[in-house]
Amino acid sequence: MVIVGCGVIGAAIAYELSQSPDLVITVIDPHPPASGSTGAALGVAMAVISQKAKGRNWRLREQSLRRYQTLLPELEATLGHPIQHNQGILSLVFDPKALPRWQSLQAIRQGQGYRLELWTPDQILERCPYLAVSQAVMGIYSPQDIQVHPTELTQALITAAAQRGVSFHVGEAVVGFEAVTAGEPPQATCTEVHTPTQIFAADRVILAAGLGSTPLTASLHQPTILGPVLGQGLRLHLPNPLDSSEVPLVINGNDIHLVPLGGGDYWIGATVEFPANPDDPEAAIAEFLAHPPDPTRLDEVFQGALAYCPALAQGTITDRWFGLRPRPQSQAAPVLKPLEGYQNVMLATGHYRNGVLLAPATALAVRDWVYGVT
Repeated sequence: MVIVGCGVIGAAIAYELSQSPDLVITVIDPHPPASGSTGAALGVAMAVISQKAKGRNWRLREQSLRRYQTLLPELEATLGHPIQHNQGILSLVFDPKALPRWQSLQAIRQGQGYRLELWTPDQILERCPYLAVSQAVMGIYSPQDIQVHPTELTQALITAAAQRGVSFHVGEAVVGFEAVTAGEPPQATCTEVHTPTQIFAADRVILAAGLGSTPLTASLHQPTILGPVLGQGLRLHLPNPLDSSEVPLVINGNDIHLVPLGGGDYWIGATVEFPANPDDPEAAIAEFLAHPPDPTRLDEVFQGALAYCPALAQGTITDRWFGLRPRPQSQAAPVLKPLEGYQNVMLATGHYRNGVLLAPATALAVRDWVYGVT
């Protein structure tokens, strides 16, 4: 097995496949682990609280939610230390017209075996007295949903997979593939993956390289176009933490997340900034990377967080960052399917804003593909 990409998706795939002792697994990435979109993510995994209630999108979210319930304890037991995560997400609702939609979702989730609580503003204040709820009409609380530190999770998956014999080659770029074509209709088989210094034999190839998947698929003559969407976030330190409870909540208001990290530190984000020229992804990536992002966009997000949590004004911003999310063009996210024309190449990329959320389900889908499970 050759996995190209060592963000949270590639690391999750490597870990899941490493549980099969008959597989020889290699992971290749030109950059350090989690240095792409994974390293800029907030790790908010909205499954039950998502409005996705059926179809592939819900199925993947539910599979990931269930796998996280076992995955995190597995990794923590293997490594001997905890992985930073939060249990429970509270989403603030400001539009009264949205209430029927949430009430309907609550009934759907109950039928699916999940709990979704609808809190009045008074109930919100009882649990989260630091929030300003004068404009809120309701709070949607999901005790099942989680937030996971993306970099810690990725490193844990790598460490655990390496202990099972997975070979990681970071700092090496894939520069080409060797493929043979046979059969009727003709099907290609990728037999080798080339870096500048090594050639890796391959029975199966999994492309999990985020935005880097576009040039890789182009070199295989089946381009899958992924466009960049910029996201900015910030880290803030408060001298006195907002929540004194043992289980602090991730708060979402108007799609602005407030993520407790412990010790009075919080992540706030993130912007969603589309390129000026979405039809040319390579030029859009170059444009994003050549110029610093517009700080006013992140300031607007911070002001939005202040509107529902005024206590944040007492904090000190300790870091600002940005990253590029891979968004598929002309197809739904994520791209999780065999590469057209190839019998042994799988696409596991283009997760857009849901890489951390969907990493476990993606890994399970790749495992099933490897073993021919339908």
